[in-house]
Amino acid sequence: MILFEQGFAPTLQTLTGTLTAERVETWTFDDRQTRRRAEAEFFAEKGIRAICRSAYKPLVCAFREEIRTSGLIRARITCPRHPDAGARRFLLETYPLAALYPDVAFEFSEGEPTGDMPRYHLRLGYADGTETEQSVLAPNRSHSDHAGNRVLSPCGWLIADGEGSALETDYEALFHQTVEAIKTAPWQSEPYFAELNIAVSFPAQDEDLGHGDEVLSLTEALHEDFYFSLLEVFQIRSGRPMGDRRLQPGQIVPEIRYGPPAVRVELRPHDATSFSTHMQPLETAGRALSQVQIAAELDRIPGERFQAMSVAGRPVVALHHPGSDRAVMISAGQHANETSSPVGVLRAAHRLMMRQGAHFTLSPLENPDGYALHQRLIGDNPRHMHHAARYTALGDDLEYREGKQLFEKAIRLQAEARVDALLHLNFHGYPAHEWTRPLSGYVPRGFEVWTLPKGFFLVMRHAQGWDDPARRLMEGVTRRLQDVPGLRAFNDAQIALFELHAGETGFEIMNGFPVLISHDPRHRVPMTLITEYPDETVYDDAFRAAHEAQMAAALAAYDALQELPEASFPNGAMV
Repeated sequence: MILFEQGFAPTLQTLTGTLTAERVETWTFDDRQTRRRAEAEFFAEKGIRAICRSAYKPLVCAFREEIRTSGLIRARITCPRHPDAGARRFLLETYPLAALYPDVAFEFSEGEPTGDMPRYHLRLGYADGTETEQSVLAPNRSHSDHAGNRVLSPCGWLIADGEGSALETDYEALFHQTVEAIKTAPWQSEPYFAELNIAVSFPAQDEDLGHGDEVLSLTEALHEDFYFSLLEVFQIRSGRPMGDRRLQPGQIVPEIRYGPPAVRVELRPHDATSFSTHMQPLETAGRALSQVQIAAELDRIPGERFQAMSVAGRPVVALHHPGSDRAVMISAGQHANETSSPVGVLRAAHRLMMRQGAHFTLSPLENPDGYALHQRLIGDNPRHMHHAARYTALGDDLEYREGKQLFEKAIRLQAEARVDALLHLNFHGYPAHEWTRPLSGYVPRGFEVWTLPKGFFLVMRHAQGWDDPARRLMEGVTRRLQDVPGLRAFNDAQIALFELHAGETGFEIMNGFPVLISHDPRHRVPMTLITEYPDETVYDDAFRAAHEAQMAAALAAYDALQELPEASFPNGAMV
């Protein structure tokens, strides 16, 4: 069933047919290639002198396209502030300038809040003694978004013969019209659909920034804005509070491809057939494992199998490897676009099974429907985060699921029933490059802490009275992680860049690793250790480093648990 279908005229081509100005400056959501072509062909053929700039990350693009960087040794940048934008919003948009120009001493500050059109002010110093001052306009508009929030979002802008005015671009129109069409459709009750497919074509190529996994990607940003905006739309419709992970709208699937600006929104049944089969050596895997290989690697581990079924009918298989040690629950793949965790836990389990007395349960892929969607989406955009694959086919976070129909979550309850575990190792990842929602205020609402990568860090959630063993365990894990080659240096570099562009991380640093330790009554196991590695979108050596860290954390936590003195446990704890 088709809900909405629409094509959109390319903005820069359309402008050339209507403008009569002699000199034009534009800010649009187009890639560099499209903007340069518009300057040299579309506008030039009309006798118009044009400068076509990017509305997305305008300061970064100005450094890459207009500002003289040869011989640049110092850059003092005053970032704008606006009443409708959070603190550090425009500082975040400067990321990752300091890494792109490592020989330049960058100094960032924020100006006083003002309701004027945002503008960066730059003081640039060069090796020959030259100093220049200039400004970079960052067109934004204040508006109420689909969820009724007042936000400040990057927007199209046109200056024709010195007169500036707002310019609704094809990118903005495509997004806002589509969200409005979905928002006003006659939905009934949860789940509202099986798959809500938003098939978008847009003529923008990703631009690799040449640092880590960082890219300028208008299409990835569109995927992220569609997915999380629509989650918010259905949260409001359901009457749930914003950010409630129990929401079950169904599977929201933006599929963004290269092509003329157009969108088609369609209701589809669950995809129950997508299945990946590629094989690779587990120890040196350079990309996400296939579903076939995950099952095969699990089969190599002795133990008692148990399983649940996913919403779309895929098996969720786990095992119990009995032994005399203190038992540990190990799980991965809860958020299926975080793909280093299945590799890391399988590698760790293959080592543990060789030990006398090892005792653990292992569920290496808790969310197979999301994983199948991720394998499908990376066929078009392998370096995108694809948060549409984060949650289940019901659209919820399985850990928060309640009620009688537990589907995937049942695998955890079965594991808890089989062992009296003191520790649950729950392996995760997060974006390996900047995460933005440019049409809804830029910073991903509700996930602000994840907007920039900041190394491998650990989260400990513990039951009441378990403060002491939780901290002792974290001390043991972080101490062991110092022995992983290159991991501390990787962390130090990412944290330094994060702090320059975003401020303090807010984490405690333990043995060189960021940690968060807190009481959390939601978990039935006394201690839950969550790993967070910036693995979304990485491949080859970067992916191998990710699952090496995950494996090391699993083994370190298992060993640290065995070494905890019984005296550290609360009275009555099963040890």
